[in-house]
Amino acid sequence: MGLIVQKYGGTSVANIERIKAVAERVVRTAKQGNKVAVVVSAMSGETDKLIGLAHQVASSPNEREMDILLSSGERVTTALTAMAIEALGHKAMAFTGRQMGIITDTVHTKARIEKITGEKARKALDEGYIIVVAGFQGITETDDVTTLGRGGSDLSAVAIALALNADVCEIYTDVDGVYTTDPNIVPEARKLSKISYEEMFELASLGAKVLQTRSVEFAMKYEVPVVVRSSFNDNPGTLVTKEDEDMEKVIVSGVAYDKNQAKITVIGVPDMPGIASKLFKEIADSNIVVDMIVQNISSDGKATDISFTVPKTDGKKTLKITEGIAKELGAKGVDLREDIAKISVVGVGMRTHSGVAAHMFDTMAKHGINIMMISTSEIKVSCIIGVKYTELAVRVLHDAFGLEKA
Repeated sequence: MGLIVQKYGGTSVANIERIKAVAERVVRTAKQGNKVAVVVSAMSGETDKLIGLAHQVASSPNEREMDILLSSGERVTTALTAMAIEALGHKAMAFTGRQMGIITDTVHTKARIEKITGEKARKALDEGYIIVVAGFQGITETDDVTTLGRGGSDLSAVAIALALNADVCEIYTDVDGVYTTDPNIVPEARKLSKISYEEMFELASLGAKVLQTRSVEFAMKYEVPVVVRSSFNDNPGTLVTKEDEDMEKVIVSGVAYDKNQAKITVIGVPDMPGIASKLFKEIADSNIVVDMIVQNISSDGKATDISFTVPKTDGKKTLKITEGIAKELGAKGVDLREDIAKISVVGVGMRTHSGVAAHMFDTMAKHGINIMMISTSEIKVSCIIGVKYTELAVRVLHDAFGLEKA
């Protein structure tokens, strides 16, 4: 007998028919002799609907109240899923984040899990119940409801798998694994049987929407085995696991893109120590994640330009903060561009193979794609390009690195 955590995303529980199908899969897993903990997201579109309602009431809703509102979506799915399981003749018990003992920090809408107590859940599992937990949510030490950010149910599932010492965490979604790129853009994209934590982390952070970035980071830190599968079929999925020798033989494993990007340029910044520190500290204090940073070298030693990228959803907020700082620093101005995208190639094989960046740049140049910014790490190369070239860049890079071949 094993303990399996299964997470079902919004499309997997989009309506009553899908919830019943999930219940059947869960009960089938339990009948194979396993203890099962289920983590569910809100029904597809429900979170966006709640956000829309909030903005009808207030232009800038209070984040504490937003968390109370948004956490309701998962609670509805949790109760319905538990009911559907019981209708199939198996004992089930629904848990909110509070009842599961998911304790977070106090950052509303982007909270981080600090610990999971889970005593009540363990007792229910031992008594033969399938437990169904509301993903995406937790509670602070002072009893305030928090949410974990977009895709937070993935993080809930991985953290619960660790807390319960589960044998595996299965993430069920509308795709049957991790592909070399988006099959909607490149029909020849190939499903990977396994991928390293590091590669999956990079792909997730670079725009691949299969897993939430923080969930992969958590799984990598604690070596929680994760399998990405489809809730719409029984196909084998993709195992996210530790790097092995076979993975190192593949130079590039995937191409990712992200259109949720904004570029801010501070123009004519005084070229002196402490300027970048002040700028990025104030942005960090607002819980905004900065990605790429490029500072031009000043030719006269007096002024320079600093460009950086942030999520597009934080673009206008970052612009407002940056304009205030720029005024203090005596900069000439601030520019915001939202018509950009990030295109990236990822692979652990880059550590031992040279020429990946050159091949990437050459391929895009041949197809007339201009590069605005570049960022690299041991296992990835990313470029900022015009958003209108995104699909073209994905297709030509996937082909250039031969990713359609096994």
